[in-house]
Amino acid sequence: MATATPYLRLVGALLLALPIGWHREAHGDTMGLRTFPVVAVGACAFVLIGNAFIGSGSPDAMARILQGLMTGIGFVGGGAILKHDSHVSGTAAAASIWVVGAIGAAVGFGLWGLAVALALINVLSVAILGRLKNGRHVRKAGQDSDG
Repeated sequence: MATATPYLRLVGALLLALPIGWHREAHGDTMGLRTFPVVAVGACAFVLIGNAFIGSGSPDAMARILQGLMTGIGFVGGGAILKHDSHVSGTAAAASIWVVGAIGAAVGFGLWGLAVALALINVLSVAILGRLKNGRHVRKAGQDSDG
């Protein structure tokens, strides 16, 4: 599947980001079903455009494209981080949006296995570790009210 047309790669980036965006949206997060797929498709597109104009013969130029993607997507993710008094929220959304950019870039380069692994790791980490974290907060709150 490494020889997939650019259009199939764009669709692949979209499909791999959808479960991540859906999970974020289902939990009422600031970024979700629209943002995550669009970021993945955009990252994929920049890699595809770079490959079309620069080609794989210039690793330094492709590294600069990746550097720009990492910085730009980090900026988007930074907008999701909010601070309220001593509480900070949105860091998981910011990290997830950064991983979604990596998913899109991996698909753009034809690294399908890496893209699928990143998507699975992201969904499982946010879903499972989020439940563990929320359970810990519930127990802590219950312990505090008992004491």
